[in-house]
Amino acid sequence: MAVSMYKISVPIFVQFLGALGAVLDKAAAHCEAKKIEPSALINMRLYPDMFPLLRQVRAATDHAVNATARLAGVEPPGFANTETSFAELKERVAKAIDFVKGFSPAQIDGSEDKAIKITFPSGATREYTGQSLLLNTSLPNFYFHCTTAYDILRHCGVELGKRDFMGTPVAP
Repeated sequence: MAVSMYKISVPIFVQFLGALGAVLDKAAAHCEAKKIEPSALINMRLYPDMFPLLRQVRAATDHAVNATARLAGVEPPGFANTETSFAELKERVAKAIDFVKGFSPAQIDGSEDKAIKITFPSGATREYTGQSLLLNTSLPNFYFHCTTAYDILRHCGVELGKRDFMGTPVAP
């Protein structure tokens, strides 16, 4: 039996973006309780050559939004990338969740063999099938950036556990 492309994309993105939003709430509360300037955490990175928390959140939302849009055959919306606070990052996550939830199974199912061509800012292009885009590129990158955002905050002392990372499963 074939696996539904919708079921392995939209509910996953919604679950983990919801968890990311909740983790950002805990980070904001941590800053307030410990009298830490929020920008210290927002700009924190695990290593000098890695993206800071801000870019990890942006990348996670971008991968979810772009993958869903491409599978459905619509132009992905652009975000301004001007967030500088936890509230603005939460708003970005909420917008990404709303966008992803806006698709029906009929719009995404059957996209396994769909040809998807992506042109990168450098001008380079790459061709995928819907399945290879989702399973080999979008989901791994999405998980990486969600995990790294979690790890940055955990490293900074925000009290988080596995349940915070996992969030609540979303019914497909």
